[in-house]
Amino acid sequence: MRKPEKKEWNAIINCDSQFDYVFYYAVKTTGIFCRPSCKSKTPKFENVVIFKSRDEAIEAGFRPCKRCKSGGARVPDEEWVLDIKRYVRLNLSEPLTLNEIAVYCHGSESHLHRTFKKVTGETIHHFVVHQKITFAKELLQNKNLEVQQVAEKVGFQNAAQFATLFKKKTGRSPSKYRNEVLK
Repeated sequence: MRKPEKKEWNAIINCDSQFDYVFYYAVKTTGIFCRPSCKSKTPKFENVVIFKSRDEAIEAGFRPCKRCKSGGARVPDEEWVLDIKRYVRLNLSEPLTLNEIAVYCHGSESHLHRTFKKVTGETIHHFVVHQKITFAKELLQNKNLEVQQVAEKVGFQNAAQFATLFKKKTGRSPSKYRNEVLK
């Protein structure tokens, strides 16, 4: 495991299939490894490590990409969904659109939606909202945080939009929830 050399980095950013099977690259922040020709979003240079083989990447704890099938076979749906859930939980302060999640997890939006629902019984949207509301409830227990700050920490730029969703899901406004919890 090492940083990419210039030639390897160029192959990655240009999705150059000539380098497929010559090396694999992994993205530390996603825990996924790809072939150089993978059409997924280009990762940040500082998050990339290079491996000589897929086995080396797997031994280091990385999982194969679903998009470019870098592992030679499909990743089981259950494992992929666990990766998606982990990504969501680690990025609750982001807006988390279906497209962003799909790009990050190396799959298409429709496949992500279908697979997530098949494995969990709920939509990805429902899961994201539930995680954000749960996190917001934790944050609202800190009386030093304004509702606007809580909204930002759960990925909303607009406190009114956050308050509307929070009330719809909990039956109470964020302020009322806080007052009840802090009694």
